[in-house]
Amino acid sequence: MIFTDIIALIIVYVYVAVIFVVAEMVLKTRPEVSRKFLHIMVGNMIFAMPFFSDPWVMVWFLTLPITIGLFFLTEYSPVKIENSVTESGHALGLFFYALIWTVLIAVFATIAPANDPKFFIWIVALAIVPMVYGDGFAALIGQKFGKVKYTIFGGTKSLEGSLTMFVITSVMSVFVWMVFTSIGCTMPEFNLVNILLISAVATICEAFSYGGIDNLTVPAVTSILYYLVAVL
Repeated sequence: MIFTDIIALIIVYVYVAVIFVVAEMVLKTRPEVSRKFLHIMVGNMIFAMPFFSDPWVMVWFLTLPITIGLFFLTEYSPVKIENSVTESGHALGLFFYALIWTVLIAVFATIAPANDPKFFIWIVALAIVPMVYGDGFAALIGQKFGKVKYTIFGGTKSLEGSLTMFVITSVMSVFVWMVFTSIGCTMPEFNLVNILLISAVATICEAFSYGGIDNLTVPAVTSILYYLVAVL
């Protein structure tokens, strides 16, 4: 671990701590909003990923510890910790959120070229986008403005929420692509059609997922599709 990694870790941990405090205390009277606020704001960590020298630094010192910490906030924890954030939604939703992040970084760091372990870090970022921004805003918009409801596998969604997820995922994917390109990340040629198609698949995947499992399925499917685009 080099000095820049230490600085990046400190900044990210301080940022996450502040977000948790705000979500738990300031938004305590509205737990569902608190959970989605945490969901979206913590996701901004994707913009810190390119500044780590090695993806494994993020795994061992950032995402994995956060994953373990979130598990202890669920009802399955051997130690009961009262909180309004995880108790406001699916018991394992935020845990899955951190877990898939850890898994994706580890997988793509493993298959990356030995001389460039960050080669596929952009895939991880774009795979996280639908879960962070798309699903996060879809839930907020769907709950407030959703009128056209549909049910798949016992999970009720709204057409307004799903359309929000598609639009936000597409826009933020383009934004993240441009940011990563501007800071010198290795990226394939920009292709808006691919982004729109993958955003649509992510939206459909979220519609078929229920009970917080979308925090696993959506990033997993999205990462596979972007990998196929990068390789082919």
